[in-house]
Amino acid sequence: MLLLAALAHGDTLVRHLLDSDDTGHMLAALAKLGVSCAPVQGRDYRVAGVGGTFPVKSAELFIGNAGTAVRPLTAALAFSGGRYRLSGVPRMHERPIRDLVDALRGLGADIAYLGKDGFPPLEIRPGAIRSPVAARVRGDVSSQYVTALLMALPLVGGGTIAIDGDLVSKPYVEMTLNLMARFGVPATRTGWSSFAVPAASYRSPREIHVEGDASSASYFRRRRDQRDPERAVRSAWRGSAAPASRATCGSRRCSSAWAPRCASARAGSRWARGRARH
Repeated sequence: MLLLAALAHGDTLVRHLLDSDDTGHMLAALAKLGVSCAPVQGRDYRVAGVGGTFPVKSAELFIGNAGTAVRPLTAALAFSGGRYRLSGVPRMHERPIRDLVDALRGLGADIAYLGKDGFPPLEIRPGAIRSPVAARVRGDVSSQYVTALLMALPLVGGGTIAIDGDLVSKPYVEMTLNLMARFGVPATRTGWSSFAVPAASYRSPREIHVEGDASSASYFRRRRDQRDPERAVRSAWRGSAAPASRATCGSRRCSSAWAPRCASARAGSRWARGRARH
């Protein structure tokens, strides 16, 4: 969400940002890339969108162990026409990123490994992105690779993504599509085997709310829901982009719309925040 707000035309008031290391490292990286992310009150931030690629064309970015930041940033920076270095703590340098890098290289991106092949740290240089933009990536590794490509393709005029194999974590990809639509880019999918991103620019929705950490509440889901991602349903939260899952806490009184707000979900959220700090 922070990344889309940064790339959009116009300012976005992002409400209720999660207090986590990943959020902190993303905010710090965006600041180094020339994006103003000003705190308003509490965990609300006003993000001044740059309306396209990042204005800063040379930066060294330290992202700790923020896996949710390194993947989308890698894709966005590969299409930004600058020279960047992405590094983190030693544990970050053990997180695989080869499938995303291979997909970006297949489009003409210039990315080099600075350590072990297939892992951060990375150096990203200006590439020659080929048209039409048609990416291909494995679906059975991490949905974050698909999410990163989806979010970055508007920077090069849109394109398509073909998925090899079965796509994992479909609800999270659906959440990305919903979020992109909120920012004015209505990407579409054909089943779960391919995606099409139109030639459109991100535009601020003016205000958007970050969901409670429903993913942490997944530790309390029934196993049958974990095995069946198609049970994910559209959240009834106003302005929501996140999918909600039925029976999040296992209680019969929990509806699909309100499950993320139940006591078990809140407990899961507190657990995740504690984990993020350690």
